[in-house]
Formats: sequence, C-alpha cells, structure tokens
Amino acid sequence: MEETSPLDEVAELRATPVTDVLATHIFYLIQLAAVHLADTPPALESASLVIDVVSSMLDAGGDRLGEHVALYRNALAEVQQVYVRASTR
Repeated sequence: MEETSPLDEVAELRATPVTDVLATHIFYLIQLAAVHLADTPPALESASLVIDVVSSMLDAGGDRLGEHVALYRNALAEVQQVYVRASTR
C-alpha cells in the first residue's frame, strides 16, 4: 500500500472543487445529527449544535454552494423535523 505524502494531499485538495468538499462535509454533519437523534435517549444538545452549524453553513454559502443547495436544505429540514419530534417526547 502506497503512502500519500502531505504534498499529494494538498494537490488533491487543490484539484477538488470547493463545492464538492463542502457537500461532503454538509452531508456528513447531517448524518452526524441524525445519529445523535437516533440515540436512546436522543442526544438533543449534540444534534442541535450540528443542526445550527449546518444551517449557518447553508446561510453563509447560499447559492454559491452549487446546483445541489436545495438538496442540502431539504436534508437539513428533514433532520430538523426529527429533532422537533424527538424534543417533544
């Protein structure tokens, strides 16, 4: 197995569109919130922090996040609905 050098990693980051990197992180964070909401009992404080951060990312990035921004917003809305249901139990 070949090791990747730090310079290779930097080159890969440079070659990857920023919107792709952000999309990966946005979806990972949404999944993280969902995992915390699936805990028994739900980890509401952790999920809330993640939801707030993703919301801020979407607000700050807006349409600059690319053609899939509506998909990100829908995924965030779904996890927010799960949060509301979990917090009212």
